[in-house]
Amino acid sequence: MVFIVARDWPLRALVRAELRQKGIEALGMQMAAEVGQRIAAGMVPSAVVLEAGEEVEPGMELLARRVPMVVVASAAGRNVWPKRAAVVLRKPLRIGEVADAVIQLLGGVRA
Repeated sequence: MVFIVARDWPLRALVRAELRQKGIEALGMQMAAEVGQRIAAGMVPSAVVLEAGEEVEPGMELLARRVPMVVVASAAGRNVWPKRAAVVLRKPLRIGEVADAVIQLLGGVRA
């Protein structure tokens, strides 16, 4: 299971669709608080795709220590993300680049 956390709904929807097309179960969320709720309910992600924002939620910083994280950041503007993010991709980008980064973090295994 891959969590996709992005306020930008097209990014969230397109990455989710691309991952699902590649055989990877993915769940989109608008806010980091939803991640905590899912984890509390017993869902643990194998990886996380996070859209960078103006601040980092403390829970996302902790999660990045345990779960590989791909960050999607804008090319300009103030972006922050967890220090332990495994991969940082900058816009403009292709959605396939995000999916490929996730697959690489999962060890090439489509989970």
